[in-house]
Amino acid sequence: MRPLAVLAFGGNALLRSNQKGTYEEQFQNVENTCRQILPLIRWGYDIVICHGNGPQVGNVLLQQEAGRHAFGLQEMPMDVCGAETQGAIAYMIETAMDRVLYAGGITTRRVISLVTRVEVDPKDPMFQNPTKPVGPFYPAEEAERLAAETGAVYKEDPKGRGWRKVVPSPTPMHISNVDIVSRLAREGKIVVTCGGGGIPVIWEAGGYKGVEAVIDKDLASALCACQIGADALYILTDVPKVYINFRKPDEKAIDTLTVAQAEKYLAEGQFAEGSMAPKVRAGIHFVRKGGDQCVITEAGQLGNPACGTRIILK
Repeated sequence: MRPLAVLAFGGNALLRSNQKGTYEEQFQNVENTCRQILPLIRWGYDIVICHGNGPQVGNVLLQQEAGRHAFGLQEMPMDVCGAETQGAIAYMIETAMDRVLYAGGITTRRVISLVTRVEVDPKDPMFQNPTKPVGPFYPAEEAERLAAETGAVYKEDPKGRGWRKVVPSPTPMHISNVDIVSRLAREGKIVVTCGGGGIPVIWEAGGYKGVEAVIDKDLASALCACQIGADALYILTDVPKVYINFRKPDEKAIDTLTVAQAEKYLAEGQFAEGSMAPKVRAGIHFVRKGGDQCVITEAGQLGNPACGTRIILK
């Protein structure tokens, strides 16, 4: 049996900070990232790809806001926005990966995308304390009116840019159709799943129901890796390694972190929330649940077998 790796594509795999977000820009970024994972495929790994969707969901919400003002169009809920962007990004990854495989002379692999729901607990405490900002900024009066009309929660931006809707970010519990993801991957298919952390759903009598929330992409990737029995989790970001004292005079790159060391650095505040901290937590979760290692690195480093920072049990 071939080793199985889950790859979590970070935001820079799709959109760079200095770009406008055109389709051409995003597709070129995706194709470059797909090209950089070729070494893993040549080394014989079965591959599952997960990805973020934050900027893309933000753009959809802005488009909906413009449509509401200009034409009175009905806005779609967050779970539908997540599904929409999950499908669009998966299409780009699938198409780019096909092109990369063809150019690399690899004819035995196929790519398949699954629009994926991820179950969360309706009693998750995050539902009582929404913190994840989404969508456009509003003046205080407009945010107050929208909150009264929709029941949504708005909070003031700490940088003074206005008020913004915030939604919960609950912990993922179960990946929908994870058995199919596992089977397809073990058959040699490259599977794209859990886009944007997955479409958040809760179980009610009679079936699943989408909820106004977002799921952390790295935690969902780690959960997927655990549930399919992956050997390795690769979290791709915009730095080659994890650092302590990041961007300080005594900055230090870390080659290997045990779970105990990673937890110590988290407790010390070494890793920024919304940036490296969730990636490290995802790595801890994966290796604690039986994974061999989590590698946090930049995609361009994947040709080096010793790339990145490795999180191991001990």
